[in-house]
Amino acid sequence: MDSDRPPEMRNLWARLFTRAIHTYFAYARGMTLGVRAACFDTEGRVFLVRHSYVPGWHMPGGGVERHETAPQALAKEMREEGNLLFGDAPKLFHVYFNRQTSKRDHVLFYICRNVRQSAPKVADREIVEARFFALDDLPPGMTSATRRRLEEVAGNTPPADFW
Repeated sequence: MDSDRPPEMRNLWARLFTRAIHTYFAYARGMTLGVRAACFDTEGRVFLVRHSYVPGWHMPGGGVERHETAPQALAKEMREEGNLLFGDAPKLFHVYFNRQTSKRDHVLFYICRNVRQSAPKVADREIVEARFFALDDLPPGMTSATRRRLEEVAGNTPPADFW
């Protein structure tokens, strides 16, 4: 059974935390909707974050709250997770069903180019590490979903329907 899960969800704590937060969201939201982005700086490097509560390197993102548009949620998450500011307008790349998280979670995936960082991200309770990486020098421990999304953005594989 664990072999069917991506490596980052084989961790019992990560699965319990994800299940608990989505149980809460089941009452707070009818369906969960999230945003994530492949954020590239002017040098073509991609910005990744490492969270305190789930293993692996991820692209910045999070949930869309009530009364918030997807672009507003994306700007908020980029700011909170990396002090990132839009360069070019974000472009919606694809919509994914995130069945690893729940039976009702969808992710809007954006590409953001010419992103800049207003200040280095200082580690906090949520984000323990965050920085730009050259595409030929990506960190070990990157989540399988992050790796798949970067392959899709590069045009090496077609976008999947599942996160």
